[in-house]
Amino acid sequence: MQLEEQDRRLLMILQENGRISNQDLADQAGMSASACWRRVRALEEAGIISDYRALLDPAQAGLTFHAIVHVTLTRHEHGHVDTFIAEVQQRPEVLDCFSTTGEADYHLRVLCTDLDAYNAFLEGFLFRLPGIANVRTNLVLKSIKHTTRLAV
Repeated sequence: MQLEEQDRRLLMILQENGRISNQDLADQAGMSASACWRRVRALEEAGIISDYRALLDPAQAGLTFHAIVHVTLTRHEHGHVDTFIAEVQQRPEVLDCFSTTGEADYHLRVLCTDLDAYNAFLEGFLFRLPGIANVRTNLVLKSIKHTTRLAV
């Protein structure tokens, strides 16, 4: 689907407020409610809008331990890679997992309640996975920028 300027306007508004009514969205985008509804449906069906969610404040939810974890596997055996990916996808502490180039094979963004919970995550989960060669943790001291909004 080729995005038109009207689509981009709708997407920016929806990223700012996903609970906006169709009428208010149409008003802000400068279009009729029926045309707005059709465009939003088309964006959903095309997969450009993939979901609607509530964003939570981690600290208010009791998740104050924030780390970036760099994971290196011993070898890139398919079994180890497949197991690592499947297991990481099941862990609620892991918010993001990226396969990357460079020193580490994977970078995880992990949120836990505290250091004890993080140690339990490491010792009870990550260190027990097959093929883990190295794990390096960087603590997040302060969040400078965090957004879910895309520049469309």
